Amino acid sequence: MFHTSECLIDISSYTSKVFREPENCDFCTNVSTVDKLSKISPINFYEHYQKPARPLIVTDAIEHWPASKTFEYKFFKELYENFKFDGSSKKNCQFFPYKTNFKSLSEVFQISEKRANLAAGEKSWYVGWNNCNDKAGKILRQYYSKPYFLGNRTENIAMSWIFMGGPGHGAQMHVDNVYYPSWQAQLRGRKLWILAPPPECWNSCQKLEAEVKTGETIVVDTNRWYHQTIVLPGEISITIGSEFD
Repeated sequence: MFHTSECLIDISSYTSKVFREPENCDFCTNVSTVDKLSKISPINFYEHYQKPARPLIVTDAIEHWPASKTFEYKFFKELYENFKFDGSSKKNCQFFPYKTNFKSLSEVFQISEKRANLAAGEKSWYVGWNNCNDKAGKILRQYYSKPYFLGNRTENIAMSWIFMGGPGHGAQMHVDNVYYPSWQAQLRGRKLWILAPPPECWNSCQKLEAEVKTGETIVVDTNRWYHQTIVLPGEISITIGSEFD
């Protein structure tokens, strides 16, 4: 069984920028929609979306991933119960319980099968965590790969993020404090993303909304765009993502 003390919430250091520098609003000026594209080349992605920090949804990035059929509550439960976190995981391991009563990832994997499957009458839930176990990461990586539109750009494969839970839940509006932009693939379910410019850009930029459906991948610079997510009605939402540069 994995240790519960090594996946602790640390919102203050990871998801807030209390003393951040004001943004140049060029990145959000004249951006009124989140484009949805397929077959986008790495060059076009970099020039038109990554470089200007414009959000994008790619509809065909995970078509051949085994993760789309394999990743589910039971899969993650068995995976993490088979490994103990090693010492290298302590520094950056993060767990977000959001509006649940969970104190650790291990508690998530101790709930009843009915609650895990969002059965009628059971209390709904939603959590997020970054994989900080090298052995588990190698197994996870067998089921998905770097999205094709990233081309030769590097990716932080050791720190993949996983978000899982039921309709009505999600992350509150926030801005991240990470090094790079990130992608997030919607393996199951649907999620509404609400993107907002920083306060200093409210007069020149506008709030955006985009539904990310099963099989789609959203790319956002979460260091610059404030963002909120809401799991939409239907099946459980499972997403996986990572930073890239």
